[in-house]
Amino acid sequence: METLHEQNVSMPRIGDKAPEFEAITTQGEINFPVDYAGEWVILFSHPADFTPVCTSEFITFAHLEEKFKTANCNLVGLSIDGLYSHIAWLRTIKEKIKFNGMKNMEVKFPLIEDISMEIAKKYGMIQPGESKTQAVRAVFFIDPVGTIRAIIYYPLSLGRNFSEIYRALIAMQTSDKFSVATPADWNPGDDVIISPAGSCGVAEERMESHGELECEDWFFCTKKLAKEDILKGILKN
Repeated sequence: METLHEQNVSMPRIGDKAPEFEAITTQGEINFPVDYAGEWVILFSHPADFTPVCTSEFITFAHLEEKFKTANCNLVGLSIDGLYSHIAWLRTIKEKIKFNGMKNMEVKFPLIEDISMEIAKKYGMIQPGESKTQAVRAVFFIDPVGTIRAIIYYPLSLGRNFSEIYRALIAMQTSDKFSVATPADWNPGDDVIISPAGSCGVAEERMESHGELECEDWFFCTKKLAKEDILKGILKN
């Protein structure tokens, strides 16, 4: 039998189907991930309402929501606070809080009520070594067929890098669309990586080719992929 500690830190893995749940949110009830079939979704947790780091993050996410929507991606937040606390906090953010030049930010994406911690435990968002009563800053990238594609975890004290969250989303969509991989620090417009050769013949052919591929060695080949082609292929008009 699993101990409470093991239940708290268990979490789905990359490649797993996103655990299903129904929940009450600030935008009504949701059936997750069924309601988001055919679209990407970022499910993220935060430690608590009315806390400064979380407030800075929600202002930033609200500011970027349309940018994520253009990339066919929905945002869904979660903490173990109650619905009325969520509503009061989001109203306070809109009416009173300014951060990095952003103000009057209305959070329109759903924020899940999870007082029982059932969903947070299902996704391994409760890390007892960090806190037994608050969710850490988890980020789950879930693709249009409901598969978890990437997971990022941050401690309570560290605010997320939203440029990296968006970059990771676009990189995964680029990989899916163009059957390529993306190297370290990749951004749209940078060279992309071609899968290693699967045979000696292909490896030799690549090394001798003077076509679109640029090979440092038989296993390390890149090619150009124009930024406009990427954005045209994956972003909504």
